[in-house]
Amino acid sequence: MSRAGQAPNPTTRLRSVCAAAFTAAALTGVVSCAAGTGSDGATPAPPAATQQDTTVDGTVPGGVTEPQAADLCTRMESQLQSWRTYTPGIGKGGLNLLVGEWAAANGVDVVALAGDRGRIDTITAAQCPDVRDGALSALDIPDLASALVGY
Repeated sequence: MSRAGQAPNPTTRLRSVCAAAFTAAALTGVVSCAAGTGSDGATPAPPAATQQDTTVDGTVPGGVTEPQAADLCTRMESQLQSWRTYTPGIGKGGLNLLVGEWAAANGVDVVALAGDRGRIDTITAAQCPDVRDGALSALDIPDLASALVGY
């Protein structure tokens, strides 16, 4: 119970969890950049700005590998029903958590992603346009980048 015997607000709790997740993801990216390596110890990939928007050597538009893009699409597809059920505001928080978890799990540079949030749109438009369209509809947004905070 919070002040005056009221139950805690679920939206406030979700925002707190989202803020903690973003901070952790951003710190992970900053530490990786400062060390000069990715989370797996390898040299990080060049920024998306130097990558082409065509499939070359196993990459998809957005500068990620096909397995990384497929993982993002799978994660998003598994959340579509939840995003349709909850309000768009709560769903947007879920999208942010999902993108942060995906980036961390796949060694995607969070700092570079923060500088180019449109990469998520580019990746999903190329890999799973139907899932992307479902997310846009469920979250009531024009593009995924507009819902990403801190990315």
